[in-house]
Amino acid sequence: MTAAPRILAVMGSGETAPAMAKVHRALFERLGGPGVPGAIVDTPYGFQENADELSARTTEFFATSVGSAVEVASFRSRDVDAVTQATAVARIREARYVMAGPGSPSYALRQWAGGPVPAALGEKLQGGGVLTMASAAALTLGVVTIPVYEIYKVGEDPRWLEGLDLLGAATGLRAAVVPHYDNAEGGHHDTRFCYMGERRLRLLEAMLPEGAFVLGVDSHTALLLDLESGVASIAGLGGVTVRVDGRSTRFTGGEGIAIEALGEAARGLATGKSVDAVREAAIAGSETGARPARPAAPLRDEMAQLEGAFIASLEDGKVPDAVAALLELDGAISARVRAGEDSPDLDNASATFRSLIVRLGERATAGANGPRATLAPIVDALLEVRNAARANRDWAVADLIRDRLAAAGIEVRDGDGGSTWVDAGGSAPAR
Repeated sequence: MTAAPRILAVMGSGETAPAMAKVHRALFERLGGPGVPGAIVDTPYGFQENADELSARTTEFFATSVGSAVEVASFRSRDVDAVTQATAVARIREARYVMAGPGSPSYALRQWAGGPVPAALGEKLQGGGVLTMASAAALTLGVVTIPVYEIYKVGEDPRWLEGLDLLGAATGLRAAVVPHYDNAEGGHHDTRFCYMGERRLRLLEAMLPEGAFVLGVDSHTALLLDLESGVASIAGLGGVTVRVDGRSTRFTGGEGIAIEALGEAARGLATGKSVDAVREAAIAGSETGARPARPAAPLRDEMAQLEGAFIASLEDGKVPDAVAALLELDGAISARVRAGEDSPDLDNASATFRSLIVRLGERATAGANGPRATLAPIVDALLEVRNAARANRDWAVADLIRDRLAAAGIEVRDGDGGSTWVDAGGSAPAR
């Protein structure tokens, strides 16, 4: 069986410009075509007054210029309620194509820090899918991040913020991603290197963590990192630059190289090799530089199987079977927690469990105005999962289910004999 694509696309700018539409279309084709579920994450621009307009324009771009519909995974602030947060994470996880783009990298990092979004984004690179990070979002990918607005607009001294390091986790590259690398909007003043210019970039380079390098992506350019084949390719109008201590080498479209060759290029520059020698070595070594795909962990396989069973059962209207898959997944997670396991796969399985609860809650919301006979099996199924969560003292999941039902106009009443519910019309308690 062919492995599912795992692609990290880093766009320097122009993610909704004509030059990048072709790149988006090609990435959707890698996943199977226009019907593939996609999502955009609005966090980087969530603070802007025109956030709704930006989301609408982006979804319109994907519908008309790319030919693929995308949903908005709305997580504008870490202060959103639990239902909004869970819904956003569920949409990210369910989508096979996810993009985050313009705005403020420092704002995005503050909202994502300590929350579930970074893990959900990283899951695209572990379990299969495409993660496109553009402009401001691209800045967050590396081990450190430039706070662009604070330096360029406010006048703060050059400094780094801690990045998400999704790039390092996926590829092993220890880099600071710098989009807008060839920016020339300043006219008579230097705005290259994401508005930093040469002087400030040199100051920033001196503050890089040991072993880290600058990975620059030009405007209207995409660096496509195929994690299954280990190959990096470049699409769009510009190129990609590896820079260490003011010395750099540049790669352009049509030059597919091994992902690991980018790191080798950085090490070559650091040791004083000539730029031409570094570049030639990177290209020459790429034929054997691809890294093998990592084997899937047993829990990941079990999670994927149960998630598929849940989705298939729900689509067929077999709610009890969907609940059985949910409960089996909950049991698998609980068993590993009791055994003391602590791993990313366990975190992903827990996130999967919660996102499936959200899907069941959305089905309840869709049926809330329909006949009670249609609604009852779904609500009863959710209460069954909630009772299991309460028995395991998993109050977060229990509260999530209660909140999802409340959003559908259904009140849950807990009593000595168990949980009952009434719908918005005030019908008598069920169960």
